[in-house]
Amino acid sequence: MEIKVLVRHKRFRLLLIILLIWAVAAYLLLPWLWKEYFKDYSRYTNVSNATHTADGHPGDPINIAMVGSEEQLIRAMTAAGWFPADPITFSTSVRIAVDSVFRKPDENAPVSNLILFGRKQDLAFEQPVGDSPRQRHHVRFWLWDRQDDGRPVWFGSATFDERVGLSYATGQVTHHIGPDLDKERDLISLQLQKAGYEQQLRYEAGFQELQGLNGGGDHWRSDGRLAVIVLKTSSSR
Repeated sequence: MEIKVLVRHKRFRLLLIILLIWAVAAYLLLPWLWKEYFKDYSRYTNVSNATHTADGHPGDPINIAMVGSEEQLIRAMTAAGWFPADPITFSTSVRIAVDSVFRKPDENAPVSNLILFGRKQDLAFEQPVGDSPRQRHHVRFWLWDRQDDGRPVWFGSATFDERVGLSYATGQVTHHIGPDLDKERDLISLQLQKAGYEQQLRYEAGFQELQGLNGGGDHWRSDGRLAVIVLKTSSSR
């Protein structure tokens, strides 16, 4: 009996050691190594058609732009069925993990921070799919320092979270995105049209690469066009 107890204790200690090694490697060592590696590759951090992660990895691509004030953008997105994402804190991180495991819906689950224009996203929205935050449509927006006909411009990265898993780059727990960026871009446009907030839609050809990898190692593809949506000041429905 004592031998069995000792064996269980040894296995438990071994498990704790393995978990500690994984945590240190995934959240401290590998991010630092990647940051050192990417610091000499400015093409990943200084282009306006792609975001990047805090450790320098290429992030999710930019595929949509909104023209309108912050108030108009928030009003339009919420009217189209999107929910503001909560900021990342310890409590929200625990909450999304628990909700994912137990399949509990979470319309305001946090999204990870990505960098554009030297800062993390200014706004983030999501649209849950199913009964847990493991799958969801989500989009981040960054305010540009220029305007379009006197109105603010927000560059956005719209993607679909297919599943929760470990990052192929760092081993951290993350969402893996679906490959079809254009589908997510066009979904937002269609929903804004239905909500009566899209005044004009145009496409900027050749803005984006046709394929690539994001910070989690997920493959994506696109027709390379940036959708530019001019928002109405109020709904016309």
